[in-house]
Amino acid sequence: MPAHAVSYGTPTISLSAGYLSGSVNGVGDQSVGVTVGQSGADASALTVSASASSRASVAGTGDVTVTGSGAVRQLAVTAHARGYTTLTIKVTGLGGKTATKTLSYAASAPVQNPADARYFSGAGDSSAAVDVGGGYTVVADDENNVLRLYDRSRSAAPVRTWDFSSQLGVTKEVDIEGATRIGDTIYWTGSLGNNKDGEYKAPRNTVFTTTVNGSGPGTQLAYGRSYKKLREDLVAWDTANGNRYGFAAGTAAGEAPKQIDGFNVEGLEFAPGSTTTAYLGFRAPLAPAVPGGKALLVPVTNFDQVLSSGAKAVFGAGVELDLGGLSVRDVRKNAANQYLILAGSWAADDNSDPYALYQWDGVPGHAPVKRADLPTTDPGGWEAIVEVPDLNAPGARVQLLTDSGSADLYGDGIEAKDLTHPEWKKSRAAWFTLG
Repeated sequence: MPAHAVSYGTPTISLSAGYLSGSVNGVGDQSVGVTVGQSGADASALTVSASASSRASVAGTGDVTVTGSGAVRQLAVTAHARGYTTLTIKVTGLGGKTATKTLSYAASAPVQNPADARYFSGAGDSSAAVDVGGGYTVVADDENNVLRLYDRSRSAAPVRTWDFSSQLGVTKEVDIEGATRIGDTIYWTGSLGNNKDGEYKAPRNTVFTTTVNGSGPGTQLAYGRSYKKLREDLVAWDTANGNRYGFAAGTAAGEAPKQIDGFNVEGLEFAPGSTTTAYLGFRAPLAPAVPGGKALLVPVTNFDQVLSSGAKAVFGAGVELDLGGLSVRDVRKNAANQYLILAGSWAADDNSDPYALYQWDGVPGHAPVKRADLPTTDPGGWEAIVEVPDLNAPGARVQLLTDSGSADLYGDGIEAKDLTHPEWKKSRAAWFTLG
C-alpha cells in the first residue's frame, strides 16, 4: 500500500510583546517570547530567524539571538546605536511553509557599568521602592497609582501590578514619592505639594497603606487605609512655630513645589527602633527657608495612628541635615538602624545636577557622612533606594532606581513619560558599591 505524503499546515507565530526596549551594550536586556507551532509537525522541528527591515545600524539581522527549541523560544537583541528599528521574525516549518511577525525595537543610550544595570519596563517615572524578599521589589510611579512587582535581578516587565485608585477615591495620580515597610504594612506618601503649575491637586495630599501577603514572585498587596490631611497638619504646625520652614508660603496657590522654597515630600522612613514615629524627607524647602542650606526631615510622632485611625498628625522638632547643599530624594534604613539618604537637587530639571549617598544613624543632631557620589551623565534622576545593605560590610552594594520620565531615552526628543508604548517606558535599576 503506497505511503501517503504528510500534509503540513501553515505555521503559526506569536510574540509575547510587539514592542521591546534594550540598551546599547546592555547586559541581560529584556527578551521576547516567541511561540510557534504547525499542525502535523513537532514544534522542535521549526526554525525561528530574524531580519532587520529598518535601521540595521541600531540592531541588524546578526544582532538577534533565538534560544530554546520547543514551542516557546526566547528572542534577545544586542543594540549598537541608540534609536528605533523594526525586526521581522520568521518561523519556517516543515514543507517549506513560513509565517512572520514584526517586532518594534528601541535602544537607549549606553550607561556606565552596564553589567550593574537592569531595566524595569512598563513605566518610566519610578519614585519609591520597597523590598518584599526573595529578590523582588514593589515599585511606585509618580505619574499613576499603579504599584508594580519586579524581579530585582532582571530586565523585565512587572510580574504583577496593583492599582488602588478606586479604593483611594481618586482618578488622578497621588504622585507617590516615598514608601517604607513595618512588618506586613507598607506606608506610601504622595508628594503633598502643588503640581508643577502651582495648582493644588487633592490626590497628591494622600498617604496610604497596603498589606503584604507572601514574598518574592508570590507577593500580594491589599489596600489598607488612607489619610488626606497631612499637608494641612504640616502647614498648621509650621505656622504655629513661627513659619520656620515656610510651609504656608510654599503651598500657596501659584507656587511650584520644586523650587528652593517650595514644598515637596520625597522620603519616608521610621525613626530608629520605632514603629510610631516616621520621618518625612523634603526635597523642598531648602535654604533660605532652612538655615545653612540644610536638608529637612520632619518627624511625625504618631504616624501609625494617623493611618490606622485618622488621628491628626503630631510633629517633633525638624531635623536639619548637612547634605552638601542637596535635599532628600529618598531615605531608607535597615534592621540595624543604619540609614542611607539619597541626596539630590531641589530643582525640577536636575538630571545633570549632583547626586550622592549619605550614611546616617537616624539620631537628630548627628551628622550624616557621604558614602558615594553618583553619576549624573545617565538619563533620568536617581530617585529611590530599594534596600539598605549592611553598611559596615566591605564592598557593600546598594540598588537604586531612576525616575526617567523626563529623559529622552531614544534620541527622538520625546520624553519617556510621553512614549506611546508602555513597553518602551522604563526605569533603570543600578547597583553601586559604597566607598
